[in-house]
Amino acid sequence: MRIRTQPQTKDTKSWWQRFEPAAERPQPDWSRELRKAALTEFRTTGLPTPHDEDWRLLELSELDRLHLQPASALDHAQLVHAQRAPRPLSLADTETLVFVNGQYVPDISSVVAHQPGLRLGSLAAALNAEPELVREHLGSVARPDTNGFIALNTAAFLDGAFVYVPAGHAAPRLIHLVFICAGVGPGTVSLPRNLIVAGPGARVTVLETYLGYQAERYITNAVTELVLGEASQVEYCKVQDEPAAAYHFGTVWARIGRECNFALHSIALGAGASRTDIRAELAGEDINCQFNGLYLTTGTQQTHHFMLVEHRAPRCTSREIFNGILADRSTAVFHGRVHVHPGAVKTDAKQTNKNLLLSDSATAHSKPQLEIYADDVKCTHGATVGKLSDESIFYLRSRGIGLETAQRMLIQAFAGEVIERIKTDPVRIELDKALWDRLAQTQLAANRP
Repeated sequence: MRIRTQPQTKDTKSWWQRFEPAAERPQPDWSRELRKAALTEFRTTGLPTPHDEDWRLLELSELDRLHLQPASALDHAQLVHAQRAPRPLSLADTETLVFVNGQYVPDISSVVAHQPGLRLGSLAAALNAEPELVREHLGSVARPDTNGFIALNTAAFLDGAFVYVPAGHAAPRLIHLVFICAGVGPGTVSLPRNLIVAGPGARVTVLETYLGYQAERYITNAVTELVLGEASQVEYCKVQDEPAAAYHFGTVWARIGRECNFALHSIALGAGASRTDIRAELAGEDINCQFNGLYLTTGTQQTHHFMLVEHRAPRCTSREIFNGILADRSTAVFHGRVHVHPGAVKTDAKQTNKNLLLSDSATAHSKPQLEIYADDVKCTHGATVGKLSDESIFYLRSRGIGLETAQRMLIQAFAGEVIERIKTDPVRIELDKALWDRLAQTQLAANRP
């Protein structure tokens, strides 16, 4: 059974009606209108299907059989569960905002920044306390008419993170947004909505982590909008490590101003089926962007990355490096597109996707694309799929290193091509350690030459 392009049966219609009350909750009039328009868009288009070219390789038929419903208000048991849950990244000296089932929980967060103008907290609270500050950006970057997941999130999100760094300021510490799914029933949809705004000349680093601790089939549908002012410096890292029973659909959409330096990292380790959409609009001149991705799959996992970089102005540079490590019968898809618009002369764009297969049953799909409508540009793309080198394993074993350790070292080095590009030392060190531990705990390196 496939997901229909439009709701066509009574049962299908009933599930999206469960999300309608979000559009009517107390909120500013402009927010209510935004939600209603997004819900109308969703009712018209529905969720993507295999008939949509950009989604045809992601198997989502099971969503038809789930009783989809929005996450409800938190209860005590869910909070206790979330508070006791282990967290794979041990980061000190951070501003930590914790969200459980998409809702901000200040009691288990740690926010101490008091810098004038800096805003860190709940998007739902900001909608009521500072509506004009939010109105300028919310829904203007990640547009609901792009696909059904963005439309559903816009229509029905309960909460999310609001990060605002005013012009000329630097956030004093790393900002860590932690999203935990806990104590929900099968078919529950968590809808975090995050808005990150860096004013002209601002500097900030944001780490966004998604975790879950249960065996129920739940869905995370997260949308993060980034608005980067002129000459700002922003590093953003998303780590998805949800359980095998989960579905994860994440959209990260950035609008980037002139002379910005922007680095984005997407690390996908978990979820039974996941897709991360990364879209970047290089809207001004002389922008320098890095887009890095790492995905590690085992069992029957499906992990997809869709990447669209739009060069709209002259003299901008973008680099995309996505590496995948696939074991067992898992599947990964990388679909990257660089779109150079008319007038975007002297664009310099490179796109690379490399996949390491640790099993004959693993499958990697790579689809790098260039769409160029300007002269005087330098654009390249490439893709590779291969296995661990027998010669490299022999070299390490000849120096007294055991087989499994040698394999893990080679896999770690392959992943390190992406991890080493993370500029923030604590994040890079912790991710490198977490990856080594993951390799030691699984059968990723269990193949024998």
